[in-house]
Amino acid sequence: MDSLLAQGPQFLEILWLNIILSGDNAVVIGMAAAGLPPALRSRAVLFGILAAAFLRIVFSLGATWLLGLWWVEIIGGLALLYIAWGFWKELRHQAEEQEAGHAVPDKTLMQALRQIIIADVSMSLDNVLAVAAVARNNITMLVIGLTVSILLMGLLGGALAKLLDRYKIIAYVGLALIAWIGVELLWEGTAAANEALHLGLPLPAVAAH
Repeated sequence: MDSLLAQGPQFLEILWLNIILSGDNAVVIGMAAAGLPPALRSRAVLFGILAAAFLRIVFSLGATWLLGLWWVEIIGGLALLYIAWGFWKELRHQAEEQEAGHAVPDKTLMQALRQIIIADVSMSLDNVLAVAAVARNNITMLVIGLTVSILLMGLLGGALAKLLDRYKIIAYVGLALIAWIGVELLWEGTAAANEALHLGLPLPAVAAH
């Protein structure tokens, strides 16, 4: 009992991390699914949740090793910026078609799944690294963090898809969030590379995840 109580602050920190990071993941899944016909939307959301869950399990197995790789966050940041650019073009195209009075063609399921997979890889990796850094090889805490993140994505993904489809302003907010996370990851990765490769760039030391 004392052991569980001692782990309370660690658990709360992991819970908070998962609320933030899984919420980001749910935004991407929701945005990717929003342009789909209603009949396909639930499939895309389910695929996104299952893919993210699988990736989190895979990444958690090598979390300690991944924490030492300076280039991981650079690749993740670039992937998210690529996704943000794709969403931006998609939203602008929809707006132009509506202004011209044309019917906006539905997104295909394959387009949505491609966006979800690329974002899931980056965000799942970031989630696992953040939780692993807090858990400090505590497998119980790592499993709890993994479970919480999957549950949160399941609760948020479908609801966000419906909201984003109805209120486009929320989609732009989500787009800005994805771009911000991408820039943040890229910055942290660059700072880590500066330390690891002794580049001597005037950048602050990278903080622990």
